[in-house]
Amino acid sequence: MALGVEAAGVVRAVGPTQARFAPGDEVLVHSAPLRHQGAWAEWFLAPGAHVAAKPAQLDWAVAGALPVPALTARQVVKRLRCGSDDDALVHGAGGVTGGLLVALAAAAGCRVVATSSPRAAGRVRGYGASEVVDYHAADWRSEVLDKVAGRFSVVINAVRGATAALVPLVADGGRLATIAGDPPPSERGIEVVDAYVAPDGQALEAAVAQLLARGLSIAIAGTYSVADAAVALDAATQGRAEGAPVLDPAR
Repeated sequence: MALGVEAAGVVRAVGPTQARFAPGDEVLVHSAPLRHQGAWAEWFLAPGAHVAAKPAQLDWAVAGALPVPALTARQVVKRLRCGSDDDALVHGAGGVTGGLLVALAAAAGCRVVATSSPRAAGRVRGYGASEVVDYHAADWRSEVLDKVAGRFSVVINAVRGATAALVPLVADGGRLATIAGDPPPSERGIEVVDAYVAPDGQALEAAVAQLLARGLSIAIAGTYSVADAAVALDAATQGRAEGAPVLDPAR
């Protein structure tokens, strides 16, 4: 079985009930669960409802890496009901998904404070963060609280194992989401969301359109052949990749 749950490509054939797409259309997709196939391959079969149209101006490598982080960010921001009344903290904004969480929270009207490494701070500001704090600093929690009056109404965690430590930064009755699978118990009326991305072709189209309208994209760390998939996977899992590794079966 091939790995991978996101891809971009050209439609070669459609089922008899499929009306949204036709052979020759350029598309991108996040599709799961998988049983006998994966997206790290030359061919991929997906339910039509999972598929999104690829805008012509979207680079192919970006299109292949965008579905999961874009859908995750859109679904989290919508589920937390982010809006203009919110001060939002995005912890771990230097990663691909973390940056898109900043972008879509800012697009929803939130005033966004983010944490990242100093190396990623400029990119995170470009996504829409009003303040960026270095999470390597010993007092970074105090520093982020200095950016708001009180505590944050919305906090989103994109760092593995870090969600529980963010609870003191959430206002009473606020909303806390994690995309790292580590939700803490609720306290002080805080709504806790353990976010897991769901396939949705039309939502993916909307998320991509939002990003393109703001002139935003994601960084590509490198493009690999299928034969080098293990190298790409190692770079991604070890956290060494500056952006998203992409497989190109044509290489």
